[in-house]
Amino acid sequence: MVVLAASIVTKTGKALVSRQYVDMSRIRIEGLLAAFPKLIGSGRQHTYVETENVRYVYQPLELLHLLVVTNKSSNILEDLEILRLLAKIVPDYAQSLDEEGITKAAFDLLFAFDEVISLGYKENVTLQQVRQNTEMESHEEKLYKMIIQSKRQEAIQNMRQKAQEIDRAKMESAKAGRGMPAYAPSPSMGSRAMDLDNTPTYMSQTVPTAFSTGRPTDAAGKPAKKGMQLGKAKKANDFLDSLRAEGEVMNNVEAAPAAAGVAAPLVVPSEPVSIVVDEKLMVVLNKDGGVESMEVNGGMALQVLNEEDSRLKVSISAGQNTGFQMKTHPNIDKALYSSQSVLGLKDPQKPFPAGSPLGILKWRMQTTDESMVPLLINCWPSASGGESYVNIEYESTTDFDLQNVAIAIPLPALSASPKVNQIDGDWRYDARKSIMLWSIDIIDAGNRTGSLEFVVPNTRPETFFPVTVNFNATRTLCQVEVADVISLETGHPIKYALRTQLQTDGYEVV
Repeated sequence: MVVLAASIVTKTGKALVSRQYVDMSRIRIEGLLAAFPKLIGSGRQHTYVETENVRYVYQPLELLHLLVVTNKSSNILEDLEILRLLAKIVPDYAQSLDEEGITKAAFDLLFAFDEVISLGYKENVTLQQVRQNTEMESHEEKLYKMIIQSKRQEAIQNMRQKAQEIDRAKMESAKAGRGMPAYAPSPSMGSRAMDLDNTPTYMSQTVPTAFSTGRPTDAAGKPAKKGMQLGKAKKANDFLDSLRAEGEVMNNVEAAPAAAGVAAPLVVPSEPVSIVVDEKLMVVLNKDGGVESMEVNGGMALQVLNEEDSRLKVSISAGQNTGFQMKTHPNIDKALYSSQSVLGLKDPQKPFPAGSPLGILKWRMQTTDESMVPLLINCWPSASGGESYVNIEYESTTDFDLQNVAIAIPLPALSASPKVNQIDGDWRYDARKSIMLWSIDIIDAGNRTGSLEFVVPNTRPETFFPVTVNFNATRTLCQVEVADVISLETGHPIKYALRTQLQTDGYEVV
């Protein structure tokens, strides 16, 4: 069997997309395609037509025809199999099945056709494999994006530090303008400028990045107008706004007021020790039920701000964590960790490196146990009366909140938005990517379950898969919490900032 060409033509024989797999002049292929409408006539129920030299195997696509031209000695069953696969590919890549939609997606369609047919012969591929091959996932590209993301995060961190310095300077100048001394935190008070009493407060949970103390006023009750006015603050906030416009998530960063005479909100300085607990979740659910795979990768990183606080140990509390494999850094005393759940260096006289984060603990877990999955998704497409009804429901099985939940459902090429009959949350239709985006700001005890129902023109059930899920949380699946940070110099607790986050890194229903 040899496929001569795969084409999409109008009902008048005009070629919109045509890929030839044998040496053939343009005049000949245009002649073959122009002759096709005259051969099929009207009222014919067949899906193929033959001439003396070639066979046309075709399928109508609304106002167009998808056409496979082969020689007469080819296997008609294999021809029909190629045609069926190409008929799935065309609506998957074209936004609309008209002349404009096919023309816009012409090159994507040609690349997809080449994945199905090679040198005139059919390749043993599925629609999912064609998608993966044409997307051309590149490890180098992912690495480049990670580097760019790291640079952006570094720039954000630098801007936060600059904003904190500017805010502190404004607060001190505002107090000086009222005749009040500018209090600076003493070593016994840690790094929190608002802890003016002598009783130290030790933190055991995530610290907010900033809080406001309102406007300072003078004796007349009016806002103070004295003190330094730093014009750079607006530029700093403009930079943060530009990052927000690009899609960066800027949590708890308050804009510095630009108006003259208004003191900036007080920003909590960085603590002597910062600990980040980060966990990534990868899940593949089966559309017919069950879990195909689930993998959790997490870690704990420690960063010491100053060298004088670098000799320390971290006491943690952990649950049973059944199925989790825990590993410590090679320089961590494993015996101390096993017996007392304390993370400290093998040589207590040595300090932790200051100024850069160090991973001190990591964990991993793989399972197919459905009870371990934090968010179950069920998708039920059904056809009725020329329309496809899609019901999707979620169920949260965790005892903590899930935030920024986004569920993306692929759709066929549509000329209008889908009709939504019922939804818990918000939805948006992305016509360019042809997906329905279902978003829930937070899933907590009040909405552990929810559903969405929408209607589109009748299409195959597999069109609505894979369903992609994204969310984050401020707790992790591995039950690991920081109990205390102790100084080896003094034996006293050290103040620390803790950030805990759970993120999805590939969560699909296939």
